[in-house]
Amino acid sequence: MPPLTAGQKFKVVARSSFDYVEFPWYGFLAGVSQAENSEPGYGQGAQGYGKRYGAAFADGTIENFWTSAILPSLLHQDPRFFQDGKGGFWHRTGYAVSRIFVTRTDSGNSQFNYSEIVGSAMAAGISTYAYHPHADKTLSNTASVWATQVGYDTITIVVKEFWPDIRRKLHKDKSQPQP
Repeated sequence: MPPLTAGQKFKVVARSSFDYVEFPWYGFLAGVSQAENSEPGYGQGAQGYGKRYGAAFADGTIENFWTSAILPSLLHQDPRFFQDGKGGFWHRTGYAVSRIFVTRTDSGNSQFNYSEIVGSAMAAGISTYAYHPHADKTLSNTASVWATQVGYDTITIVVKEFWPDIRRKLHKDKSQPQP
């Protein structure tokens, strides 16, 4: 695959940040946060949920730009996930999880994924200290936001590894005879 230009990296992130699937995802995350009353400074009720939804959306968008556009452009890293698609479940899962730590450079070599690890940390710091409730502007909360973002990115990559297989099974033509 040819490398993406910096402009292409930004376009991909901008388009995916406002993809229709993102809106219910951030709604789900806000609901979990509301149920756990994490960052209680947001409050409860519709107003608290709205604040959590906005924060989740902003957190995710800031993180996506840092990990998939800004740092990959500066560090010449490729933010795309390339599916392995072969081997057993554990092999493929291990490969997908390793992509959090190892990425391709624009020239096709393997490299530590600074864009993901450092970019997530930078995004967590920016969002925590910019608009999270005052009582939650702490290093421990920043670390928690960072770990959560890296965790969600790991889950997303594992889903991307298996999604073509899941999709094939879901869309199998039922009129064809089954072996």
